[in-house]
Amino acid sequence: MLPNATIRDILRMYCNGEISEDEATAAIEGLRIEVIDGMARIDAGRSVRCGMPEVVLAEGKDPLAFANIMLAQVKASGRCVATRVSPEHIEALQARLPPEVRMEHREAARAIVLSTGDAPASRGGTVAILTAGTSDIPVAEEARLIAEEMGCEVRTAYDVGVAGIHRLFSALRDLIPADVFIVIAGREGTLPAIVAGLVDRPVIGVPVSTGYGYMGAGEAALASMLQACSVLAVVNIDAGFTAGAFAAQIAHGGRRA
Repeated sequence: MLPNATIRDILRMYCNGEISEDEATAAIEGLRIEVIDGMARIDAGRSVRCGMPEVVLAEGKDPLAFANIMLAQVKASGRCVATRVSPEHIEALQARLPPEVRMEHREAARAIVLSTGDAPASRGGTVAILTAGTSDIPVAEEARLIAEEMGCEVRTAYDVGVAGIHRLFSALRDLIPADVFIVIAGREGTLPAIVAGLVDRPVIGVPVSTGYGYMGAGEAALASMLQACSVLAVVNIDAGFTAGAFAAQIAHGGRRA
């Protein structure tokens, strides 16, 4: 993608022989926007421009509006992901799903994938995902879905938190070849700092809104990760999408599709 280029700039560069036809096509594709009902503006060029899919957040959207957005997105790009879906969102979409569009419901991730074609091509790189407890799995599965949609291999180890720290070591042995680790924890959020002190790869900490009482709902976990003496990056509470996309970019090692 050419930085800060308008379509006019791209056409001028192509006419002057400064870029190839393929480069011009990719650049123009990266600028595509689809307007839905004068309300939503779908970023149809995100995968070309940023290397990650346009993902629709279902939470807070009217089910009918959500269905229209998803169908427009899959028509524009051939593949579309939605996170935080409710039964009402799924029902509205199923009622309007054309026969040529396939829908995969990833229940554990609270997500769906629409597609008219093949699965995402492998782009290389391995992402490891660990959770402290089983309550953290929905966020982990959201991260897993996004990393897989971005062409990564994903390996997981769930329920390996510090309440039984001995569970972690055997799990890590199988994950060590990974290029990047996503470590997800609620309550006091200790696990990411521990993993970061044991592996020689980037670690992304994800605080989750499990836990209760004083500084519950992920606040204590977020504060703990930000104060970690180990080296790790931290995303927002329950931000599985962000963690998965960031991890995939690291795992790709700067390679372009």
